[in-house]
Amino acid sequence: MSASHGTAASPFKQPRAVWAVAFACVISFMGIGLVDPILPALAENLHASPSQVSLLFSSYLIVTAVAMLIVGWFSSRFGAKRTLVIGLAVIVVFAALAGTSGSIDGIVGFRAGWGLGNALFIATSLAVIVASASGGFGGAIILYETALGLGIAVGPLLGGELGAISWRGPFFGVAVLMAIALVATLAFVPALPRPERRSSPLDPLKALRHRGLLTMGIMALLYNWGFFTMLGYAPYPMELNAHQLGLVFTGWGLLVAAFSVFFAPRLQARYGTAPVLYANLLGLGIVLAVIAAGVGTPAVVIVAVILSGAFIGINNTLTTQAVMLVSPVERPVASSAYGFLRFIGGGLAPYVAGRLADATDLSVPFYLGAATFLLAIPVLASGHRLLRAAETDTGEGEPLTPVLTPVGAAPRGGTRPVIVAVGGHDGAAATVDTAARFAQDTGSPLEIVHVQQTAVVEEQAVDTETADQARVAVTAHLDRLAALDIPVTGQILSSVGDHAAAGRVLARHAAEVGARAIAVGRSPRGPLAQFADGSLTTALTHAADCTVVLVDPEHTPRPLTSATLSELRTEAH
Repeated sequence: MSASHGTAASPFKQPRAVWAVAFACVISFMGIGLVDPILPALAENLHASPSQVSLLFSSYLIVTAVAMLIVGWFSSRFGAKRTLVIGLAVIVVFAALAGTSGSIDGIVGFRAGWGLGNALFIATSLAVIVASASGGFGGAIILYETALGLGIAVGPLLGGELGAISWRGPFFGVAVLMAIALVATLAFVPALPRPERRSSPLDPLKALRHRGLLTMGIMALLYNWGFFTMLGYAPYPMELNAHQLGLVFTGWGLLVAAFSVFFAPRLQARYGTAPVLYANLLGLGIVLAVIAAGVGTPAVVIVAVILSGAFIGINNTLTTQAVMLVSPVERPVASSAYGFLRFIGGGLAPYVAGRLADATDLSVPFYLGAATFLLAIPVLASGHRLLRAAETDTGEGEPLTPVLTPVGAAPRGGTRPVIVAVGGHDGAAATVDTAARFAQDTGSPLEIVHVQQTAVVEEQAVDTETADQARVAVTAHLDRLAALDIPVTGQILSSVGDHAAAGRVLARHAAEVGARAIAVGRSPRGPLAQFADGSLTTALTHAADCTVVLVDPEHTPRPLTSATLSELRTEAH
């Protein structure tokens, strides 16, 4: 929410541990895109059919899916750093072995080992970055989003360039780059504390007994079926060389990254999670049907694949948020259960598509993929009530929407408070103190609302701090201000991914307590993120009945309106 001295700390001023893992994340996100441009070359050089080559995806993803069931248990037993290191080492070994292989069967087998390393890595990378970052989680999330964008966009380009030299190039490229990341991780990432409770390998399967999680998981399975059908087979009808395929999938990757990070939150804030997912799945079904109908025209396939990146970026982000919203189990367990189902769908699709293409023609797998996208819509609709309840907080069952928890003494009635919203970062104390002076000037008590976020980036979710850490942060603010005789109370606002929903809940709370004003500081994520559509600050400004002010230790409070939000966005450019 804020930064000390009125200036958002740069998210790129981070410990070397964060940079080491962020670099590994870039290479990891390159993963699939790096291999896609060489699929036709693999088929030609190894005298394999497209259906045989497609098993590179199947072996990789099915092993990843099964491994997702045990990564939570493994990490809780051996620690996040050791899990990360083992995952990186496994990727290095099996990527290098794939590059040395002389047969398609060998590469398929080595890709299976690569999938095991990938599961260990993706299960812990975001959590390690958040735990190691300085200045709060805001900078860590920016770095992770940057790594995601670079990896998805650059992966196909690098794969195309290396693939133009030799089909072995992308495999050796991953091995070398991940080896560098492995050395950096060993050197710079400190040992991190293990969770207090060890999870069981059976926990993810038991979690699927919950209807909401199972529904979202089946929807993700169907979505991934269509997605990996396109990714595994679209390169063939394009009739392009490795370099040209790299350029096509770079355009696709740029849209995936942009719509995942920037556009998905805005669409969610305006229309809600479920309506956006319905429209998105319909759009993907249409795109894959267009590919099927135009499979004989390379230009049609190329344009459709690039455009699909926008839908895929939106879907990856919002599906993960939906899972976290409706799941009543711990975040790591929910992620593992959901990951198991979605990777199973991705792994089975290329195999089935290959068999269908061999038995019929190349359009049939794409028509089937389009049908799975459309079938995902009624599956999602069957859980619509659960998702809607989670977003609107019907009060039924465990609270899944952003929720406020009091900390310390109950507020005294009779006097309208000033509310200040802050996060867990280095500038929080400066923002609280500035808001306290503003409250004193207006003769109001101060209520501190500490925003505790579960960050959702692409297909990963992680708690940015524990409930105990959030409570300690609020208590520190309360003790500091109480020593100065400033009347103050505290709350923790817990939220999953959807920043706008947290803003609306805070506005509703302010109306209930008759707040005189709500103060926010400058975000460590920077003004573009803070004042964008779909952000907490923007949603709060639009929804609040009282005045919302931007407080800055070095400047007078600035009232926020639609006009000033627009000005602040313009100033950020």
